[in-house]
Amino acid sequence: MDIGFDRVRFFTDSRVVLGYIRNETKRFFIYVENRVERIRRCSSPSDWNYVCSKLNPADEATRSVPADGLKDCKWLKGPTHILEEKQDHGEDVDYPLISPENDREIRILKTEVEKTSGKTFESSRFEYFSSWYRLVRAISNVKSLAARWTKTKPDQQTCNSAEEHDLVKRSEQFVVKVVQNEAFHKEIKALASGKDVPRNSSILNLDPFLDDDGLLHVGGRLKNSDLPQTQKNPVILPKSHHVTRLVVAHYHQEVQHQGRLFTEGAIRAAGYWIIGCRRLINTHLRSCVQCLKLRGKQQSPKMADLPPERLDLSPPFTYVGIDVFGPWTVITRKTRGGQAHSKRWAVILTCLVIRAVHIEVIEEMTTSSFINALRRFTSLRGEVKFIRSDCGTNFVGAAKELDSTVINVDDPNFKSFLTRKGITWKFNPPHASHMGGVWERLIGVSRRILDALLLDVQGKKLTHEVLVTFMAEVCSIINSRPIAGVSADPMSPTPLTPNTLLCLKTTHKVDSHCVDDFTLKDIYKAQWRCVQHLANCFWKRWKAEYLSSLQERRKWQQDEKNLQEGDVVLLRDKSLYRNEWPMGVIHRAVPSADGRVRKIEVCIGTDHKVYSRPASEVVLLVSRN
Repeated sequence: MDIGFDRVRFFTDSRVVLGYIRNETKRFFIYVENRVERIRRCSSPSDWNYVCSKLNPADEATRSVPADGLKDCKWLKGPTHILEEKQDHGEDVDYPLISPENDREIRILKTEVEKTSGKTFESSRFEYFSSWYRLVRAISNVKSLAARWTKTKPDQQTCNSAEEHDLVKRSEQFVVKVVQNEAFHKEIKALASGKDVPRNSSILNLDPFLDDDGLLHVGGRLKNSDLPQTQKNPVILPKSHHVTRLVVAHYHQEVQHQGRLFTEGAIRAAGYWIIGCRRLINTHLRSCVQCLKLRGKQQSPKMADLPPERLDLSPPFTYVGIDVFGPWTVITRKTRGGQAHSKRWAVILTCLVIRAVHIEVIEEMTTSSFINALRRFTSLRGEVKFIRSDCGTNFVGAAKELDSTVINVDDPNFKSFLTRKGITWKFNPPHASHMGGVWERLIGVSRRILDALLLDVQGKKLTHEVLVTFMAEVCSIINSRPIAGVSADPMSPTPLTPNTLLCLKTTHKVDSHCVDDFTLKDIYKAQWRCVQHLANCFWKRWKAEYLSSLQERRKWQQDEKNLQEGDVVLLRDKSLYRNEWPMGVIHRAVPSADGRVRKIEVCIGTDHKVYSRPASEVVLLVSRN
């Protein structure tokens, strides 16, 4: 049997829910919106009423009720006032019962109204777009949507490719026309009224004219040529406009980030004539990240001042630069039916002041072998005050193990030792060979001399003893080289060499012209005067002839903008192709004493690994400012 209902009424004690159901203007989030929609689909908002919480029978279904009160509970009988003809809902209620601004379930839609004229369209709207393609497509979509609403049958929304292409061309013309009306309004107004272009116009030499669509074209002198119409009479664009920069960026990308000529040719072929096109393209090339990745130059900070350790008048090998080169294969011992071969390396120690060289041969590329070589060096040449090297594995290991001789930064006992001895070991940044040019250059000189000496044992087997002998001869030859220009003055016939101070002689004789005459009775008490006089002569010539030659900066002469934290850079890696060089963000910029950044720390990869590199090993892609 079907039961009919004249009226169905719903009661709730939630004023928020009643506000949602009776809402006609606000928008909800998806969860609330779906449930409100289902309630309104099954019932009418007028069927919903408010009941105060103390009269709501639904509360008794979730609360405990004493057994003797079940016969009178509201769950079975309901509130008496809902059965009356004239109901009392408990209190008057206004909807909505909660402010929409304070309800987290209501989406607040903010609308900004801009007053515009129906006859004008400002090009400032185009600045919201970052590419020419997106700008044209947006205008095309607006025109297409407008065309659909103006059709008599709005359901006819399909168009073929020819119509779509025509829509894109009309959109491009619309954008260009808006830009031209702002940049060349005087010229367009004059041509539209049949007058000539003003004489002070920047496009007077282009002989401009207006076409049937109101676009400004180049007149020029190519009317009788066989070129396409777009190339004979291209559309004129201003040089300093956002749309012009979008056009340049678009066609620069079309030619796969090639140079200025390729980009300029693509723009002309597309039918655009940009005022000051070359300068605008060059500006874009300097800021194009892809071009910087492909062809960008590495940073070259201005050449730094010479460090104090190269200018101090100190004993030889007080300030030392160290490096290792090699290896060479030598015969170690004869075996039954053959010979055992091993490798040898050479440690070159260069005095940073007088450019003298000392070479020690080591048997292994280990920290232990290097420490032994350093001990032999200090035994012959005396203690050093300052050591500089690159970040070679053996050097770093030696710096950590020589806590009783050289350096261990974390050991407090060694800090006091450094204070007493005044010894410092400083490492250049990784991949910064140019910072060790004082000794790196002498490695090449040593190799060339050694190659000439090895010609004497060609066809024979090189032994450890022969190699050590050759290294000693290499040191002698290098230390006899002039460190300053050879003078043509007959009063100073001998050049200034490191051996002048190391051995107090040039070849095998003491410089007689530099020594005072001493009597036999002064042989003991005045011998020190002879040595001191020779040393004074060396340092006098060293300051006059050699030190002055270090004054000028032979390269890296221009100041560049300092790298800073947050800059995006391309990290150079000699083992990879340029397209595979990793990108990173500068984590820390380390300024030098003169305020210029020559050392940086770069954060690379998803694991945020930090690498220390010289500034000359990176290409700046995007600056933070």
